[in-house]
Amino acid sequence: MAICDINKGRSKPCKTHVGGVQKFYLFNYVEDAFTVTNGVGTAMSADLTESFEYDLTGDGQVLAESKPSDRSAGTSINTQTITALLQGLDKDTSNELNAVTKSYPQAVVKTRDGEYKVVGLTDGIDFSIESTTGGTQAEFSGYTLTGVSIEKDLAPSLDEATITAFLATVAVNP
Repeated sequence: MAICDINKGRSKPCKTHVGGVQKFYLFNYVEDAFTVTNGVGTAMSADLTESFEYDLTGDGQVLAESKPSDRSAGTSINTQTITALLQGLDKDTSNELNAVTKSYPQAVVKTRDGEYKVVGLTDGIDFSIESTTGGTQAEFSGYTLTGVSIEKDLAPSLDEATITAFLATVAVNP
Protein backbone atom coordinates (compact mmCIF):
# COMPACT_ATOMS: atom_id res chain seq x y z
CA MET A 1 0.00 0.00 0.00
CA ALA A 2 1.33 3.44 -0.96
CA ILE A 3 1.83 6.05 1.78
CA CYS A 4 -0.97 8.18 0.31
CA ASP A 5 -3.56 5.40 -0.06
CA ILE A 6 -6.79 5.76 1.89
CA ASN A 7 -7.01 3.12 4.61
CA LYS A 8 -9.81 4.14 6.96
CA GLY A 9 -13.37 5.49 6.93
CA ARG A 10 -15.44 7.27 9.57
CA SER A 11 -18.75 6.48 11.23
CA LYS A 12 -21.40 9.14 11.76
CA PRO A 13 -20.51 11.06 14.95
CA CYS A 14 -22.94 11.86 17.74
CA LYS A 15 -24.41 15.36 17.90
CA THR A 16 -22.32 16.33 20.91
CA HIS A 17 -19.85 18.82 19.42
CA VAL A 18 -19.71 22.56 20.06
CA GLY A 19 -18.12 25.01 17.63
CA GLY A 20 -15.66 27.74 18.38
CA VAL A 21 -12.52 28.53 20.31
CA GLN A 22 -12.51 28.99 24.08
CA LYS A 23 -8.98 30.38 24.44
CA PHE A 24 -5.65 30.44 22.74
CA TYR A 25 -2.10 30.66 23.96
CA LEU A 26 0.67 32.50 22.11
CA PHE A 27 4.35 31.81 22.60
CA ASN A 28 7.53 33.03 20.96
CA TYR A 29 8.76 30.88 18.08
CA VAL A 30 10.49 27.66 19.14
CA GLU A 31 12.07 25.34 16.57
CA ASP A 32 10.35 21.92 16.87
CA ALA A 33 8.13 23.12 19.74
CA PHE A 34 6.24 19.80 19.78
CA THR A 35 7.05 16.27 18.68
CA VAL A 36 4.20 15.18 16.38
CA THR A 37 3.44 11.55 15.61
CA ASN A 38 0.43 10.61 13.47
CA GLY A 39 -1.21 14.01 14.00
CA VAL A 40 -0.74 14.08 17.78
CA GLY A 41 1.70 16.23 19.77
CA THR A 42 3.28 13.73 22.13
CA ALA A 43 6.09 15.80 23.67
CA MET A 44 7.06 19.45 24.13
CA SER A 45 10.47 21.03 23.61
CA ALA A 46 12.33 22.08 26.75
CA ASP A 47 12.92 25.40 24.96
CA LEU A 48 9.21 26.26 25.27
CA THR A 49 9.21 27.81 28.72
CA GLU A 50 6.61 30.59 28.58
CA SER A 51 3.24 31.11 26.90
CA PHE A 52 0.51 33.72 27.23
CA GLU A 53 -3.21 33.01 27.57
CA TYR A 54 -5.91 34.90 25.70
CA ASP A 55 -9.30 34.09 27.21
CA LEU A 56 -12.09 34.49 24.64
CA THR A 57 -15.80 35.08 25.16
CA GLY A 58 -18.75 35.12 22.81
CA ASP A 59 -19.07 33.95 19.26
CA GLY A 60 -16.71 34.77 16.39
CA GLN A 61 -13.70 32.91 17.84
CA VAL A 62 -12.59 30.57 15.05
CA LEU A 63 -9.83 28.20 14.01
CA ALA A 64 -10.32 27.38 10.33
CA GLU A 65 -8.13 25.12 8.22
CA SER A 66 -8.19 24.83 4.45
CA LYS A 67 -6.18 22.04 2.81
CA PRO A 68 -6.58 22.07 -0.97
CA SER A 69 -4.48 19.85 -3.16
CA ASP A 70 -3.18 20.66 -6.63
CA ARG A 71 -2.77 17.71 -8.98
CA SER A 72 -0.73 19.72 -11.49
CA ALA A 73 1.74 20.97 -8.90
CA GLY A 74 1.66 17.76 -6.85
CA THR A 75 1.09 19.73 -3.66
CA SER A 76 -1.26 19.71 -0.71
CA ILE A 77 -0.92 22.54 1.83
CA ASN A 78 -2.95 23.63 4.83
CA THR A 79 -3.77 27.26 5.55
CA GLN A 80 -4.57 27.74 9.23
CA THR A 81 -6.51 30.87 10.21
CA ILE A 82 -7.19 32.01 13.77
CA THR A 83 -9.81 34.73 14.23
CA ALA A 84 -10.22 36.13 17.73
CA LEU A 85 -12.21 39.06 19.10
CA LEU A 86 -10.78 40.76 22.17
CA GLN A 87 -13.31 43.10 23.80
CA GLY A 88 -12.14 46.51 24.99
CA LEU A 89 -9.30 48.78 23.95
CA ASP A 90 -6.37 49.70 26.20
CA LYS A 91 -2.76 50.82 25.82
CA ASP A 92 -1.21 47.67 27.34
CA THR A 93 -3.06 45.36 24.95
CA SER A 94 -2.26 47.66 22.01
CA ASN A 95 1.45 47.54 22.89
CA GLU A 96 1.42 43.75 23.21
CA LEU A 97 -0.47 43.30 19.92
CA ASN A 98 2.05 45.57 18.20
CA ALA A 99 4.71 43.06 19.27
CA VAL A 100 2.57 40.12 18.08
CA THR A 101 2.39 41.57 14.55
CA LYS A 102 6.17 42.04 14.42
CA SER A 103 7.10 38.55 15.64
CA TYR A 104 6.54 34.96 14.49
CA PRO A 105 4.50 33.54 17.35
CA GLN A 106 3.14 30.03 17.51
CA ALA A 107 -0.10 29.08 19.22
CA VAL A 108 -2.02 26.39 21.00
CA VAL A 109 -5.77 26.77 20.54
CA LYS A 110 -8.28 25.28 22.99
CA THR A 111 -11.59 24.53 21.28
CA ARG A 112 -14.93 24.60 23.08
CA ASP A 113 -14.86 20.80 22.80
CA GLY A 114 -11.74 20.84 25.01
CA GLU A 115 -9.27 19.84 22.30
CA TYR A 116 -5.86 21.54 22.19
CA LYS A 117 -4.46 22.13 18.68
CA VAL A 118 -1.07 23.50 17.62
CA VAL A 119 -1.06 26.29 15.03
CA GLY A 120 1.96 27.70 13.20
CA LEU A 121 4.21 24.80 14.16
CA THR A 122 6.63 25.11 11.23
CA ASP A 123 7.14 28.84 10.59
CA GLY A 124 4.95 30.64 13.12
CA ILE A 125 1.87 32.77 12.50
CA ASP A 126 1.49 36.12 10.74
CA PHE A 127 -1.07 38.24 12.60
CA SER A 128 -3.00 41.27 11.47
CA ILE A 129 -4.85 43.38 14.01
CA GLU A 130 -7.91 45.55 13.51
CA SER A 131 -8.82 47.95 16.30
CA THR A 132 -12.32 49.40 16.26
CA THR A 133 -14.53 51.46 18.57
CA GLY A 134 -17.77 50.53 16.81
CA GLY A 135 -20.29 52.91 15.28
CA THR A 136 -22.95 52.76 17.99
CA GLN A 137 -22.89 52.15 21.73
CA ALA A 138 -24.07 48.56 21.23
CA GLU A 139 -21.42 47.62 18.64
CA PHE A 140 -18.16 45.76 19.23
CA SER A 141 -15.30 47.83 20.62
CA GLY A 142 -12.00 46.00 20.70
CA TYR A 143 -9.44 44.13 18.65
CA THR A 144 -9.96 41.59 15.89
CA LEU A 145 -6.92 39.36 15.51
CA THR A 146 -6.47 37.36 12.33
CA GLY A 147 -3.52 34.96 12.31
CA VAL A 148 -2.52 32.93 9.25
CA SER A 149 0.06 30.18 8.88
CA ILE A 150 0.85 27.68 6.16
CA GLU A 151 1.52 24.10 7.18
CA LYS A 152 1.91 20.77 5.45
CA ASP A 153 -0.70 18.95 7.55
CA LEU A 154 -3.82 19.73 9.57
CA ALA A 155 -3.17 21.09 13.07
CA PRO A 156 -2.02 18.36 15.43
CA SER A 157 -3.86 17.80 18.72
CA LEU A 158 -1.94 17.51 21.97
CA ASP A 159 -2.13 14.39 24.12
CA GLU A 160 -3.00 14.70 27.83
CA ALA A 161 0.58 14.61 29.13
CA THR A 162 1.68 17.27 26.64
CA ILE A 163 -1.33 19.46 27.52
CA THR A 164 -0.31 19.28 31.18
CA ALA A 165 3.31 20.14 30.36
CA PHE A 166 2.23 23.01 28.09
CA LEU A 167 -0.22 24.54 30.61
CA ALA A 168 2.64 24.68 33.12
CA THR A 169 4.30 27.28 30.83
CA VAL A 170 1.37 29.72 30.96
CA ALA A 171 2.33 33.05 32.52
CA VAL A 172 -0.13 34.44 35.04
CA ASN A 173 -2.19 37.30 33.59
CA PRO A 174 -2.21 40.51 35.64
